[in-house]
Amino acid sequence: MSTDNLPRKAIIIGGSMAGLFSAIALRKAGWDVEVHERVSVPLSGRGAGIVTHGSLFRALSAMGISVDDSIGVPTTGRVVFDRTGAGTERLELPQILTSWSKMHEIASAALPDALVHRGKTLLRYEETETGVTAHFEDGTSTTGDLLIGADGFRSTVRDQMLPDTPTSYAGYIAWRGMVNEADLSERARAEMFPYFAFCLPEGEQILGYPVAGEGNDMRPGHRRYNFVWYRPADEAVLTDLLTGTDGVTHELSISPLLLRPEKMAEMRQAADNLLSPQFAELISRTETPFIQPIYDLSVTQMTLGRVVLLGDAAFVGRPHCGMGVTKAAEDAVVLAEVMSRSDNSVADALAAFDATRRPVDQYVVEHARALGAYMQAQVLTEEERSAAERHRSPDAVLRETATADFLETV
Repeated sequence: MSTDNLPRKAIIIGGSMAGLFSAIALRKAGWDVEVHERVSVPLSGRGAGIVTHGSLFRALSAMGISVDDSIGVPTTGRVVFDRTGAGTERLELPQILTSWSKMHEIASAALPDALVHRGKTLLRYEETETGVTAHFEDGTSTTGDLLIGADGFRSTVRDQMLPDTPTSYAGYIAWRGMVNEADLSERARAEMFPYFAFCLPEGEQILGYPVAGEGNDMRPGHRRYNFVWYRPADEAVLTDLLTGTDGVTHELSISPLLLRPEKMAEMRQAADNLLSPQFAELISRTETPFIQPIYDLSVTQMTLGRVVLLGDAAFVGRPHCGMGVTKAAEDAVVLAEVMSRSDNSVADALAAFDATRRPVDQYVVEHARALGAYMQAQVLTEEERSAAERHRSPDAVLRETATADFLETV
């Protein structure tokens, strides 16, 4: 489609983090971009906290996005609370914690709104020697030089490109939510807000950290505390949890508004029985907790012809690494780099992208699987159990959770 004197055009499916990042990075490299998002209104986060890493800030800088202290809430270190509420293990590890909504706000501000087309659900794509065309449910279509599948875990692009890619349930779920700082007791505010905190019941894990409040307000007293509680759940338990008040057993996930009251009551009672007082208070004061079933997803290739998969459309790792947004940002930066080389055809550039990013993204998935293996409901072999034990001690959890040090060996 492109000519020597015209910029090349990328069609991006998905307006979440991977889609916006790829649009920003390619636009900076001189490409025309279009982002097509199926949701008809601007996206908003659903109680999702995000851990930042140095590699995320470097990727943002490469895209031309500058950030300041308003990006998130700093913590001074980490603490493990036992059942009584005592801090039994501590680790000095300064970090900045942010939220999905803040990161989406930053990315959206770096891209003209006119380039984001909402209410556009992809039906299929078709490719020729000179370009690739995306066809949408509303009857419209658009043609470009490159199609980017940044449409997440349930990717329509991936389903057409690699239809036999398996999704593997990990054997445990996460209860998630946020609580306003002002709604917590003085003890909880004092003992939790300076820290990335953990509590480790047998075979389970709950963690939490401070993030900005409503409207990205980071003033003390106006922030929120984000928590993630991992609990084993076999297939039968998962099916029960995903059966909503509407009587329907939902596939893969369920809206918080459809969670059956008895399931939330059971979860709150378990919190009182198993967790430290600080975390039990968080659970009791969360108005709308939601469930995140934990899955593993890996593709055997990230590119095919003029099509490339980015972010969660290609690899979904368990959340223990805290690398989802960072991985999407790095994917976008590398894609723009290989596409900006004047001697590269689209095919050559995508081959270079796949060779660079697929091993790293696969390693993130494998490392996250290792960190969480001790919580899964499936029966482990002796070898698997021995490997899992290395990651379940308080010391290991403090050092390994949501840090990027493991990537230094790739």
